[in-house]
Amino acid sequence: MKRQYWYIIVAYVIMQLSSIAGVPLLLSVGVGSGSADAAEIASGYWAVISFSITFFLVLFLLRDEMKQRHDRYVVPLTVAWMWAVGGFFLALFAQSIAANIEWRVFGIEMGSENTKRIVEIIRLTPSLVIVTSIIGPILEELIFRKIIFGTLYKKYNFFIAATASSLLFATVHMELEHLLLYSAMGFTFAFLYAKTKRIFVPIFAHVAMNTFVVVMQTVFADYIEKMTRAAEKMHFIFGGF
Repeated sequence: MKRQYWYIIVAYVIMQLSSIAGVPLLLSVGVGSGSADAAEIASGYWAVISFSITFFLVLFLLRDEMKQRHDRYVVPLTVAWMWAVGGFFLALFAQSIAANIEWRVFGIEMGSENTKRIVEIIRLTPSLVIVTSIIGPILEELIFRKIIFGTLYKKYNFFIAATASSLLFATVHMELEHLLLYSAMGFTFAFLYAKTKRIFVPIFAHVAMNTFVVVMQTVFADYIEKMTRAAEKMHFIFGGF
């Protein structure tokens, strides 16, 4: 693996652990003071700070690669954009299948506690949307697909490379009960990258999916809750016959 790749991975790990010191630091200087949700507010702002710093550092370390010409195996740009847009729906489909397997086979309730917590913090610190919808997905694709999957794919077949990178991707989200769910997403993004040889394809699909989830759980949250209650009520009424 290239030296700058190791630097990027180390920077990403430090970023993930930095909240241990970063959040108390923001609280000590008065961020969120006077609010019952001070810790969540500080957590949101620290995520924006730490992810942004790491993002620009990663772009700096990859500056030479971004200037290089694509190899001859990449798909044409028009085809790549078709895969990028279609990849969004493919990722949603894979997520849906994995969630149903978790629920029906393993009895794991649908819904992510991690996602719910992030949505709650977004309501307190709206700027976190930049991280969840743009910076976060880009970093994850550069690290887990371009660096980890890309490096393994040069030595092993697609299944081994995709499995290893997807399991790491799932583990980082710290919800082991949804290991299958996150791994399915990782597999989908790895497939998109392997198919097109263009990293922007899984990046676009990932950004679109995260943005879709955030919008659905913030902007349309009340509407979805009303629809869910209506569906439960109808189920109760018809279930009585």
